[in-house]
Amino acid sequence: MKTLFNDVHIHYEAQGSGLPLLFIHGFPLSRMIWQPQAQALHQEFHVITPDLRGHGESAAPAGFYEMQTFADDLLALLQHLQCGPAILIGHSMGGYIAFAFLRQYPEWVKGLVLVSTRAAADSPEGKAGREALAQAVEKANSAAPVVAKMLTNMIAPASIAADPNLKTEVERIMSHTSLNGLAGGLRGMATRADAQDLLAAVHVPTLIIAGAADALIPPTESENMAKAISGAQLHLIEGAGHLPSLEKPEEMNRVLQAWLRKI
Repeated sequence: MKTLFNDVHIHYEAQGSGLPLLFIHGFPLSRMIWQPQAQALHQEFHVITPDLRGHGESAAPAGFYEMQTFADDLLALLQHLQCGPAILIGHSMGGYIAFAFLRQYPEWVKGLVLVSTRAAADSPEGKAGREALAQAVEKANSAAPVVAKMLTNMIAPASIAADPNLKTEVERIMSHTSLNGLAGGLRGMATRADAQDLLAAVHVPTLIIAGAADALIPPTESENMAKAISGAQLHLIEGAGHLPSLEKPEEMNRVLQAWLRKI
């Protein structure tokens, strides 16, 4: 399904009924990373999986994609579906967006699931690296620089050994991200606000999931968030890298489903 939100056509899928689960994918990916979770959970919950602007099948306007802009799109989607408050399930950049959403629209948040993400803003070196990568994408007129830099670290070696097709599928998803989405997402992440101050103020049920072999965002970031958020539950998935939803879908589904049933 595709609907116009904030002057941008956003593609999304919505399945099931009950407690709304809003799955927010990371960069430079799409709703496809959540297929195993949507399949496992839609008979029990209202599963909503959008493609963020610039990603997947959604439109890709030019410019910076600030985390708050993504959050505004997601609020419009929940309002369009006439559902909420929702459980926000954010992967990597999706976690940054979840923090922006929580800061601006706390009454729409029933719970948080933070997957392979961090609360801290980029360091000066990190910001410079994102800008250099955005310029490389624009110069190449291709997603190739992002794929070359990120793909190897996106998936744990053990996961690739177990399923060689997984790397090909993730590469396909990344390669289909629009040029505006790549450059806009990189620059938006570089300028995002630090969310560490928000952690102590999180008063909704929170589950934090990370791959123990994540080479992009160290699991220590998840451990630090779990310590800072009152009552947060932490689960590290052994053998998984930055994409536990695809690398270890059965374990992630089991942990997520058990936590959702408790709340």
